Amino acid sequence: MTQKADGMNYAPQGKPSPVVQAGDFVFAAAHLDHGHIYGQTNGLLEAGATLKWVYDPDPAKVEAFRKRYPQAEAARSLPEILDDPAVRLVTAAAVPCDRGPLGCRVMESGKDYFTDKTPFTSLDQLDQAKAVVARTGRKYAVYYSERLHVESAMYATDLVSSGAIGRVIQVLGLGPHRIGPKGNRPAWFYEKAKYGGILCDIGSHQFEQYLTFSGATDATVTQATVANYHNPDTPELEDFGEASLVGNNGTSNYIRVDWFTPAGLSTWGDGRTLILGTEGYVELRKYVDVGRERQGDQVYLVDDAGEHHLNVAGKVGFRYFGELILDCLNRTEKAMTQAHTFKAAELCLRAQMAARRLA
Repeated sequence: MTQKADGMNYAPQGKPSPVVQAGDFVFAAAHLDHGHIYGQTNGLLEAGATLKWVYDPDPAKVEAFRKRYPQAEAARSLPEILDDPAVRLVTAAAVPCDRGPLGCRVMESGKDYFTDKTPFTSLDQLDQAKAVVARTGRKYAVYYSERLHVESAMYATDLVSSGAIGRVIQVLGLGPHRIGPKGNRPAWFYEKAKYGGILCDIGSHQFEQYLTFSGATDATVTQATVANYHNPDTPELEDFGEASLVGNNGTSNYIRVDWFTPAGLSTWGDGRTLILGTEGYVELRKYVDVGRERQGDQVYLVDDAGEHHLNVAGKVGFRYFGELILDCLNRTEKAMTQAHTFKAAELCLRAQMAARRLA
């Protein structure tokens, strides 16, 4: 797997593992405001989907996208995509505040929707999406890439579900990021109404992982704080956030997200997850193995049998995307239930709303 150092352009590439034949599952890409659209597109293509269209109001974004995916035809408007009966799914990475309304529009047109995280910036948007899902029967899928497009995280999912560490009792999630040169970021990145706040935005990954690894189906936010410690020139940016949760199954969770990855690190963030069980623990180093100065995707499993260092890069594959496509073909929920998708979004929104501002 290859990754770019700038999180804004996170675009993992894996080995093709088709689950459909060419032409069986057609999709389109639209609203290319965040570079995650490339990771979303890569995963769908690797699973065998066929890319037909691309649309964005900015011709420069369309041109850049078509340089990488020349098979995509430039649509003149979003309705041109939505009116095409061949298109089964629209994947998008719009400005965060626009993702919910865009998803409702896509689903109302009879197509499934696959959006970058965070999927919503308000609980009202979440409620609207739930209503459209119930009315149309379409899927609202979310690119929680820090688990779904990271091989070690997918392997850890298997370890935990198999009972390798007993009953999970706590999950710690650290999601550091690097801002990079501020001129490389779009203006909306610094406007809270548009990006939603740090716990809502990048913290959405950690809330999803907590639900997955702990088995909780709901949780209560017990504390949350946010701050802007080091970016006075962009006062609406939150560069630090933390939250604690207690799950409905007795588990606990602590997350910390920030924009303080130093420039000298080889990647955009040294993401870590620690999953504590009654019979052992799993530590994930997702993007960098500091001690070995190499790329990440490391799983450390410690149980009653001793310590095992497992390097799973290149072995697990990007299974989620294949299951997502089968989801949409078969109308099943193999990869991630709609309830789980929406609950992760709800928790990050509730934490953001409850957060006390420190600085």
